[in-house]
Amino acid sequence: MPFLFFHYSEYLKGSTISSTVKAGNPIDNIMKTVLPFFEQVNFNFDKAAKYTNYSPGILNEIKICNSVYHMTFPLKRDNGTIETIHAWRAEHSHHKLPTKGGIRYSTLVNEDEIMALAALMTYKCAIVDVPFGGAKGGIQINVEKYSVGELERITRRYAYELVSKNFIGPGIDVPAPDYGTGEREMAWILDTYTAMTSDKLEARACVTGKPVEQGGIHGRKEATGLGVYYGLREACSFEEDMKPLGLSSGLEGKSIVVQGFGNVGYHSAKFLQEGGAVIIAIAEFDGAIYNTQGLEVGKVSDYRNENGSILNFPDAKTMKNPSEALELECDILVPAALENQITSENVHRIKARIIAEAANGPVTPEAHDILKNRGTLIIPDTYLNAGGVIVSYFEWLNNLSHVRFGRVGRRFEENSRKDFMMAIERITGKRLPENEMKRLVYGPEERTLVNTSLEDTMAVAYNEIRETRTQYGNGIDLRTASFIKVINKIAVSYMELGIFP
Repeated sequence: MPFLFFHYSEYLKGSTISSTVKAGNPIDNIMKTVLPFFEQVNFNFDKAAKYTNYSPGILNEIKICNSVYHMTFPLKRDNGTIETIHAWRAEHSHHKLPTKGGIRYSTLVNEDEIMALAALMTYKCAIVDVPFGGAKGGIQINVEKYSVGELERITRRYAYELVSKNFIGPGIDVPAPDYGTGEREMAWILDTYTAMTSDKLEARACVTGKPVEQGGIHGRKEATGLGVYYGLREACSFEEDMKPLGLSSGLEGKSIVVQGFGNVGYHSAKFLQEGGAVIIAIAEFDGAIYNTQGLEVGKVSDYRNENGSILNFPDAKTMKNPSEALELECDILVPAALENQITSENVHRIKARIIAEAANGPVTPEAHDILKNRGTLIIPDTYLNAGGVIVSYFEWLNNLSHVRFGRVGRRFEENSRKDFMMAIERITGKRLPENEMKRLVYGPEERTLVNTSLEDTMAVAYNEIRETRTQYGNGIDLRTASFIKVINKIAVSYMELGIFP
């Protein structure tokens, strides 16, 4: 069956197919237009699958989207008018349960996007060894055009639909925040689910990314951005990988452009700056700001909160066209917005030596291959933005165990350290200052445990991907290597379930 190629702008409008590529090996076809998002994900999957020995039946089962629920429901607006809301929830893979994935609110939400994001969640979880299948949800709205009361009614009705169709639950499907949603929406979903379920004890585990007071976990909000930092730091630590790019190892002094200044973009920029990198540009939907000497991320955030925009930030050049920021000379470009930001149309103007995919699917397959052939290092989304689901997993475990990280054993650990330090004082005859003693014996809090666990997970996963790339030769890029790891891990899971021999 031939691949169908769409112009993305036409595709979003629901227009007819613009061109069709003749049947053949889709991997070898030259793409002149942008594939639908789910086809892009499957294109990358197929590219890696040819390096494995699994049967077509197993491979098709891995990449197919198992369940998709499209719902419509009425919303009574504050002015009394009635509006029809379109929403989706997709469960891509049930090789592990529950399925897991965020909920986004955007006018660009559609069934193809939700299926693609659910698939990426499956692969993301497999890469970092989080025992979830992938899922995703979305509501086709512009949050800026609805009051808080209207958003609450939309969210609660969406949660009601999910409960009614058995698309949510601690052991079934566990949503989380995504583009356009946050702790507030997760709290509404939790409250609705709790009111409708008979299992009150485990209800908190039905959703992650909640306020800490309602069962959330410290560190979840910044987890994706912090994971981007840990992943980039690990990637840049290999001198032999940096040298061909003309870069030294480490993040220190590297110039970075960040596209998107939402939760992921802000925290990525913040932690990268704290790690010694120089943030020279930040782009948002309405424009970008640029300063070769570096931007203070915290000050940019404060300015945006006060003025409603990052534009005209003092001591920075303002660019009205945000896409110009993508084309700036820099060491690392961090797309942290939406998919399809680097395509065949603008890829030849991209000057970054490293592309760090903090967003899902920001680089199309054709653009990816052009960048790869140019020698650009692309750190794929299937790995780099997995920080959110890693920490969501910790939150889910907390909710099921009813014990927060650090509570059990913390005082015992502190007392043990204190006894040890006092023994050293007795032996040496020297007494430590009180503040130094407190620093050395202080037991880890939840945030510290979460962040160190995230750091370790991101480092281990990157090294596994890198080893796979080395195993298959220099012709394999990190994205293909990550998909090879994914296929192997999920295929083994299916075999363990006895689904395939």
